[in-house]
Amino acid sequence: MSQSVNKQIKLAPIYFVPYLKEVIWGGSKICEYKGIAKSGNQIGESWEVSAIPGRESIVATGSYKGFTLPELIDRFGAQLLGQSVYSRYNGKFPLLIKLIDANDNLSIQVHPDDELAMHRHGTLGKTEMWYIISTDNNAKIYSGLKACITPEIYEAKIADGTFSDVVAVHNSNPGDVFFLPAGRIHTIGTGNLLAEIQESSDITYRIYDYGRTDSYGKSRELHTEMAKGAINFTDTMGCGAQPAPKDIPDTEIANCTHFRVRQILANGNTTLQTDPGSFTVIMCINGNASVICPDGNANMQQGQTVLLPAMSASVTINGNATLLVTQA
Repeated sequence: MSQSVNKQIKLAPIYFVPYLKEVIWGGSKICEYKGIAKSGNQIGESWEVSAIPGRESIVATGSYKGFTLPELIDRFGAQLLGQSVYSRYNGKFPLLIKLIDANDNLSIQVHPDDELAMHRHGTLGKTEMWYIISTDNNAKIYSGLKACITPEIYEAKIADGTFSDVVAVHNSNPGDVFFLPAGRIHTIGTGNLLAEIQESSDITYRIYDYGRTDSYGKSRELHTEMAKGAINFTDTMGCGAQPAPKDIPDTEIANCTHFRVRQILANGNTTLQTDPGSFTVIMCINGNASVICPDGNANMQQGQTVLLPAMSASVTINGNATLLVTQA
């Protein structure tokens, strides 16, 4: 591992061009939420910060306009990622930050952990969290199991088309947080707009898909056997919502070995202390706020996301907004 660092990185927020992904279950909420021109009828995902090969985020404005995220890392190394993150992930960006609009139920699915994903695919696994932004009436999240099952029960339920009966169902409301470790069976129900923070992985094992077909009339691929090796068949505890506080200015809402996420309720001037060992991603959930750094500022509105270099150890937030602040 080497760093081809030749300059000092500007300590300013970095905007990226969102990658808008059309999917069979997507809708129309993301563009409206972000305040951008409509770009398709089934936009299910907006990849806000990504280093996934082929879907690398591109800087939208400023001194580094046109650079991809991996190119910024090649140029600035630990100045951008933070020395701790740079060393741990061998100079790779470890997270993927998204917005998701479920206009229909997503497939019931599971993700492998790091060990299994590295063995099978040579990539990180996929632990993730969801922060619910808005919901339609009676929106649901499906997470974990109603009761422990065996691999044999799993196979039988897949065979007779009743697998959805064993998945736990939870009400979904704005401000709810769902943590989804690798191995947890889950899906997003119709009517949820949410933010997703996850490991930098695009590995999903589809278990059940309601018999849907793609635009060519072909049944979507299922990954029954691969999923069986990834599922936690005893995953019945702690699978529901953990509502984020509505009256605490700075609250940690997720903390695992892969990421830490705080909800910041900005009201006026707020000093945001960050760990210089990691980059920081700020997502504006609602309201408006200015993110003030030594070399530049970002005026954020709902649906916008910025990346702060790791050297920005302390920044000022000015405005009235709900923000998600993520570090690795």
